[in-house]
Amino acid sequence: MIKIQLPGGESLLYKKPMRVLQIAEDISPALTKAAIAAEVDGRLVDLDYMIEKDAHLRIITDKDPEGLDVIRHSTAHLLAHAVKTLFPQAQVTIGPVIQDGFYYDFSFERPFTPEDLEKIEAKMHEIANQNLPLKRKVLSRREAIERFKNMGERYKVEIISDLPEGEEISLYEQGDFVDLCRGPHVPRTDLLKVFKLIKIAGAYWRGDSKNEMLQRIYGTAWLKRKDLDQYLEHIAEAEKRDHRKIGKQLDLFHFQEEAPGNVFWHDKGWTVYRIIQQYVREILQDHGYQEVNTPIIMDRSIWERSGHWEKFHENMFITYSENKDYAIKPMNCPGHIQIFNQGLKSYRDLPMRTAEFGFCHRNEPSGSLHGMMRVRAFTQDDAHIFCTEAQLLQEVNTLIDLTYKVYKDFGFHEVLVKLATRPEKRIGSDESWDRAEKALEDALNGKGLAFQLSPGDGAFYGPKIEFSLKDCLDRVWQCGTVQIDFSMPDRLGARYIEEDGSRQIPVMVHRVLLGSLERFIGILTEHYAGLFPLWLAPVQVAVFNITDRQADYAQKIVETLRKQGFRAISDLRNEKIGLKIREHTLQKIPYMIVIGDREVENNLISVRTQEGKDLGSMSVNDLISKLKEIVSNRD
Repeated sequence: MIKIQLPGGESLLYKKPMRVLQIAEDISPALTKAAIAAEVDGRLVDLDYMIEKDAHLRIITDKDPEGLDVIRHSTAHLLAHAVKTLFPQAQVTIGPVIQDGFYYDFSFERPFTPEDLEKIEAKMHEIANQNLPLKRKVLSRREAIERFKNMGERYKVEIISDLPEGEEISLYEQGDFVDLCRGPHVPRTDLLKVFKLIKIAGAYWRGDSKNEMLQRIYGTAWLKRKDLDQYLEHIAEAEKRDHRKIGKQLDLFHFQEEAPGNVFWHDKGWTVYRIIQQYVREILQDHGYQEVNTPIIMDRSIWERSGHWEKFHENMFITYSENKDYAIKPMNCPGHIQIFNQGLKSYRDLPMRTAEFGFCHRNEPSGSLHGMMRVRAFTQDDAHIFCTEAQLLQEVNTLIDLTYKVYKDFGFHEVLVKLATRPEKRIGSDESWDRAEKALEDALNGKGLAFQLSPGDGAFYGPKIEFSLKDCLDRVWQCGTVQIDFSMPDRLGARYIEEDGSRQIPVMVHRVLLGSLERFIGILTEHYAGLFPLWLAPVQVAVFNITDRQADYAQKIVETLRKQGFRAISDLRNEKIGLKIREHTLQKIPYMIVIGDREVENNLISVRTQEGKDLGSMSVNDLISKLKEIVSNRD
């Protein structure tokens, strides 16, 4: 007998192997209709999957998050089917599910156009409406290579050829279209109804810039039309909030081809940068950090001993001088260990907290660069804590609390947490990784924080807690990290004298709160659509005169505000007051002061907000008190 264990504790017995769909029919006819795929012993499978031994079974419907992934995966194949139908000479490569959608890469003799995209989407709907069944077939390696060779699909042949010997090779057929895929897929195409093709982009085959440039078509798929509509609204809003556009409109920063992955900071943008930097400096002072600065270029030998040269070499910029190899630093940690190593340290000196606004460079592929969200040159609000293992839990707990406080100050109240564990490429013993992972898990559990496990995503030198923010469009941005490192201090010779006189290796905690300052400012710019909170705004107050008679008084108000620490400007042009207000409203200045004869006569100011709210007349001291309260509360 074959025992099928169901999620509710109920079980079914069968005398022979059964397909998942048959079991679903036995459970409930309604479940059969809603079924998209299934999970058998933790593995996602098609409804046609044959269960031949005892197993745990869960039917996947549109109410399960896995159901949406299967829908999107199947829609990616629907896209490839449509492209091959309309453009038979196009070659298909890979088409995975991504956050909120999917993409598929194609090799084609000419660029796809927006008109092509419309035709492809229409063809996808036409194919979906044919209600074609999806059939899975398993082939031998030789059979699969031969089949795709005969189809002229050289990319599929390359993929199959690179698969390990003995790995199961499956393909899916829907109508006259065949694709290589592990699955699972929906049972039939009429379940694919709510989708939209979004854009076309370039992408190198297998992400390698030495390979051919392919054409990537992005799409999104949902279970309900209202979800798609909401997503498209978010896409439109995100385009309006694009930090590259806002940066240009507000004269904050710009980018240009001659310096890929680098930011050209203008005065206003650099002002925001310095405000954030000063905020972090205050955090450092309040929590006992030493602020340091380490060289941007260091000899190859340090990077070899730290493990970066072996594990991170492809992402490093290398330079040469006098027959020596040097690396432009991608990280700050080896430099901080050099500072720790200067002078004898004892257990009384620990924990030692070093922090740096470290200017780092990473050789990111050009195709992955995206404004300030993905750059090659960036500044980390980086810190490294050297402590004993007994001090470790307290240090991690403090960092978790500090991270939440910082995000709240910047206006982010929803934080997602992941625990990223050991990757395949790593340094250090399994025993040290066990201790490090347990320490982070204990800290999270001790705080009562819900977290998601992210296996294999730790740094090569240690596991990490990842903190991600949700912005106003529900987009998730991974920013802060707390990482435990038992290996690098030993590799670079860090030691301290313990109470018993023995020489011990300190534990090293790597941490960033914001991550890259450039990326964080990009996130803030989009989150606030350029209308920064008062404490962050590059210009906080603009003062306008109505006629030349008020020019001196207006300038006096500006000087008073500046002496009180506010970033204030005046606009004394001989222009209509309405024009001045409109122009500075578009520049997202939080407060505007209008000065006319009445204000001069009564020694008052007339105040309005960026949103157009008239706060009426008041003294400049009353406004200063109001603004100071808002800034101090980071409201």
